[in-house]
Amino acid sequence: MNNIVLFEPEIPQNTGNIMRTCVATNTKLHLIKPLGFSIDDAHLKRSGVNYIDKLDFEVYENFSDFCSKNKGEYYYFTRYGHKPHTSFDYSDTSKNLYFIFGKESTGIPKEILKDDLEHCMRIPMTDNVRALNVSNSVAIVIYEALRQQDFKGLLFDEPHKGADYLERD
Repeated sequence: MNNIVLFEPEIPQNTGNIMRTCVATNTKLHLIKPLGFSIDDAHLKRSGVNYIDKLDFEVYENFSDFCSKNKGEYYYFTRYGHKPHTSFDYSDTSKNLYFIFGKESTGIPKEILKDDLEHCMRIPMTDNVRALNVSNSVAIVIYEALRQQDFKGLLFDEPHKGADYLERD
């Protein structure tokens, strides 16, 4: 199972966008406190639109609380990582994979990262920016994992207007 983990997220619009991505990809979202917003924040709901009721998510008091309740493979996204996100094999759908992203202002604390340097990675980019927006990073990473898993459980055709919508007059 794929999981997105947000360590102390600060910006409700980013988390709302990530919530929508999680619903679209059948991915569980884990939020580690403190949060920079309330779960019922208007900005959060506006970004997540009307999909929040379909979201599978859990909130944790701290990183230790999260770790004690979630076993599997942890992958950390940090601008200090040396490996690209595409260098790992995410294809085994029987594994619990946790893609961990830090808070917008400071990322994941070094104390957490230094314990698992082999799983610290970076999305390749130029030296003109410090980092991508966290909601964009989440989308890039989860779709790479899903690509390796042959998009298991996801639709290839639009379900409401039909697969032949473009061909119809």
